[in-house]
Amino acid sequence: MSATIEDIFRKTAGAPSGGPLYMRLRRSIEDAVKSGLINPGDALPSERDIAATAEISRVTVRKAVQHLVADGILIQRHGSGTFVAPTVQRVEQSLSSLTSFTEDMARRGMTLSSQWLDRGLYDPSNEETVILGLGAGEKVARIARLRVADGNPLAIERASLAASVLPDPDAVENSLYAKLDQTGNRPVRAIQRIAAVNLGKNDAELLDVAPGAASLRIERTSYLASGRIVEFTRSIYRGDAYDFVAELRLQT
Repeated sequence: MSATIEDIFRKTAGAPSGGPLYMRLRRSIEDAVKSGLINPGDALPSERDIAATAEISRVTVRKAVQHLVADGILIQRHGSGTFVAPTVQRVEQSLSSLTSFTEDMARRGMTLSSQWLDRGLYDPSNEETVILGLGAGEKVARIARLRVADGNPLAIERASLAASVLPDPDAVENSLYAKLDQTGNRPVRAIQRIAAVNLGKNDAELLDVAPGAASLRIERTSYLASGRIVEFTRSIYRGDAYDFVAELRLQT
């Protein structure tokens, strides 16, 4: 344990009474992160070492750490330990224009990459059949990927399209909309539904945040000029990295 980090926990032991011990430890760690004494990516000592240095119980340490993980200040990696969460640049996304994730990130000069989770042709679910208006025996194209900008995982996208619109999901590279544009199937309007949700274990692991962390779930139903639904996408965005902005005008 470095002298700087050790001093942080010693201050907790010597601090005057000011609320529960776990809250005092929580404030000490949070203040150290905000002041730059410990930096994003730095590992914290083990629960046992913190308890010994701060002269408190391991249960108290665990409770303080759990609160800091829930606040997004710390992250825990199974088998590796507890770390100061990396700093993620917040992205402001307008709700007034129909753009793709690739276009949004490129416009900001951010380096984009994707981790494919799934893509292929499948028998549709009842929901996909109804929403996409699929005929008997028609397949559905599904693509699912983790979207990463400047090395930070920001979103998980899971899209469904009629196989007649996207017969070869493997042909999609960075931008789904660019691929649809090539065949004249790029949507011209969409309806989005946004809800605040807490992340489950699997999605949290992909987004490198704690299970239960806040996120935004976006359901997008996209239409061609003819009125046909061309795409149904469910996306999960990190709550600590995304702001959705809408401009409102007074009706006259």
